[in-house]
Amino acid sequence: MDDTIRVFSGRAFSPKDIEMIQWVSKTYPKLSRSELASTICEFLDWLTPAGKPKIQQCTSFLVELESEDIITLPPKQTQGRGSDKLDVVDFDTSEITGDIKLYEPIRLKIARPGKEQKRWKSYVNQYHMLGYQRVFGSRLCYFIQCGEKELGCIQFSASAWALEDRDDWIGWSIEDKKERLHLIINNSRYLIFPWVKIKNLASKALSLATRQIQDDWLREFCYSPVLMETFVDREHFQGTCYKAANWTLLGQTKGRGRDDINHAYEISKKDIYVYPLQKDFRACLKGEKPYRVVNPDE
Repeated sequence: MDDTIRVFSGRAFSPKDIEMIQWVSKTYPKLSRSELASTICEFLDWLTPAGKPKIQQCTSFLVELESEDIITLPPKQTQGRGSDKLDVVDFDTSEITGDIKLYEPIRLKIARPGKEQKRWKSYVNQYHMLGYQRVFGSRLCYFIQCGEKELGCIQFSASAWALEDRDDWIGWSIEDKKERLHLIINNSRYLIFPWVKIKNLASKALSLATRQIQDDWLREFCYSPVLMETFVDREHFQGTCYKAANWTLLGQTKGRGRDDINHAYEISKKDIYVYPLQKDFRACLKGEKPYRVVNPDE
């Protein structure tokens, strides 16, 4: 009999796993929440493909367990270096117009931790419809640039767990998905600044991303994704730039969040677009062919 009692963020937890989590939380009561989550990740081998502990996912799971009186967590730290509170920044919003040929070459630059990432978050928080939200797992944030002038922001992060149309299109099993979901990345934020009105810029930036994201992800996280996905809210957008950049429309979401396995939260349905990053992406997702990873001996 399967002794799994719950699933969170695509991972199954057995009664022994829960007992271990209870033991760690009681044995090390002075650890902070992040330290506790990091310790539990080590015990459970709950790691990213690059070998880093999934602290954010684990912390969220611990909060869920505490809400059910299964464990007791240390007090939440409300201040410090990890705060996501963002100040309103007065950016230069002078209108930028014209044909894209006047602004070539367009490039994507990774927003590095520190001032660049803080500025990226502020742009998105102020001008994107959904604002800035902390995301789980690996992610890359880019500035869309012409020279040193910033024209927009784009983010790639962890893919959705429950996505029926995508999974049917790939043709993989639950076991395949558990093993290789990280090979799909989600274009979770895309923003061309409202004062930037350069024709074809949005599709141009997407095309640049498809050409460089595998190498960038390999360098940053030690493996390359093979498929990209994104969601377009048809109440507000038509997905024009994705169509122009040759992304494929698969269908619609079911109106649930990324980890809403119990169907408890209703959100708007969105169109699902995907873009394969290599021809044999299905074979990689099914485990029939290897995907690119960093060779530790090199």
